[in-house]
Amino acid sequence: MPANKKLLVLPGDGIGPEVMRQVRRVIDWMDRKRGVSFDITEGLVGGAAIDAHGVPLTDETLAAAMASDAVLLGAVGGPKWDKVAFDKRPEAGLLTLRKELALFANLRPATVFDALVDASTLKPEIVKGLDIMFVRELTGGIYFGEPRGIEDMGNGERRGVNTQTYTTTEIRRVAAVAFELARKRGNKVHSLEKGNVMESGLLWRQEVTRLHQEEYSDVELHHMLADNAAMQLVRNPRQFDVIVTDNLFGDILSDEAAMMTGSLGMLPSASLGAADANGNRKAMYEPIHGTAPDIAGKDLANPCAMLLSFAMALRYSFDRAEEAGMIEASIQRVLSGGMRTADIMAPGMARCSTTVMGDSILRELDKLSA
Repeated sequence: MPANKKLLVLPGDGIGPEVMRQVRRVIDWMDRKRGVSFDITEGLVGGAAIDAHGVPLTDETLAAAMASDAVLLGAVGGPKWDKVAFDKRPEAGLLTLRKELALFANLRPATVFDALVDASTLKPEIVKGLDIMFVRELTGGIYFGEPRGIEDMGNGERRGVNTQTYTTTEIRRVAAVAFELARKRGNKVHSLEKGNVMESGLLWRQEVTRLHQEEYSDVELHHMLADNAAMQLVRNPRQFDVIVTDNLFGDILSDEAAMMTGSLGMLPSASLGAADANGNRKAMYEPIHGTAPDIAGKDLANPCAMLLSFAMALRYSFDRAEEAGMIEASIQRVLSGGMRTADIMAPGMARCSTTVMGDSILRELDKLSA
């Protein structure tokens, strides 16, 4: 791979810098042992950017993101910045990146590692072998629709307004991502909406159906109401392969699926833009866990989700599926050997720090490359 592949690293807040540090170690290992190298720029986002520059994302960092082949982001936010203006909160930096990079498809795998089956709150026979890919629409829907805001109606009464809105183009492009992924997996897509009570949901169902008939009739398609899907996820989650849904439902339901796996500290995500003429996409990769301010700076955080996010970057942005698989296999081996950070600790296992988990994964990478 050419060394000029540009990677922007944004550690962020809380445990973000700690878990990103382990990724940097793996990146260095890839350079030394696999000849996979990057032109790396590091920047600030979220609360760290507020502290340094007064805004959650500077124009310079945004420009660096636009010029990069991929962005790695740790986590943003924390109680330290709870009282800043709503449009200046740390999360606004993340939303701006998603919007300006036009990252419309959020990929969130919910995978249960064999070694962590007992960490799930569901019965082992329900979750063993679970491997669901959520495709969440990321730039439309109720989070971005207009009008929005809080208005004073007089006499002490106020009203909050958010608008759910989707267009044909927004629906079809995210559905296409889901269908393409399904072709490489179990060849089955569940499309979720609330078309029984929402016109935007009815349009969603119609447009997904039309795209399926026109271009993806070889893929098995099921429509399901989002509230039923919430129930089915805890009743029989292995019926799902790829799930595609809107911004709001995707946000909620992918978190539900995440907790079924045992720990948020194990789950990565990818946010993808449209492919250009050369097939390249803007992309950002981040773990789905938060900043965990209660353990920040204590070397206790689980770095696996951040490392798995980097593995997704290798697979989807840099066409390095072999190296991505090596990271995933190394993590599986470490977990099978009984090593655990606090969030996935179980009786009889060996509790370790963030750094020691990174050490262990690097040792397994060495074995795999020998």
